[in-house]
Amino acid sequence: MDILLQTLSTFLSIYTVLLIIRILLSWFPNVDWFNPPFSVLSQLTDPYLNLFRSIIPPLGGIDLSPILAFLLLSFLRQGIMAIAMAAASSYASF
Repeated sequence: MDILLQTLSTFLSIYTVLLIIRILLSWFPNVDWFNPPFSVLSQLTDPYLNLFRSIIPPLGGIDLSPILAFLLLSFLRQGIMAIAMAAASSYASF
């Protein structure tokens, strides 16, 4: 179970980095989102971001939905780490 939680935590960390890259690239209007590296990044991150865009629409051209997306990822990662720590301490008591 420990390896599963560690893998999930690592996945969430990598996904967070992908989201940061996606958001930073959105500041550059000349990025062609149909080129393979950018289109793959968009396909990986946009469905998750669109969940939050439906909750918080852009205000004055500024998209605040990634803040909520990062908060959820952070809470999930912290929860996974707490479960892993609790599991590790229960194994240590045996």
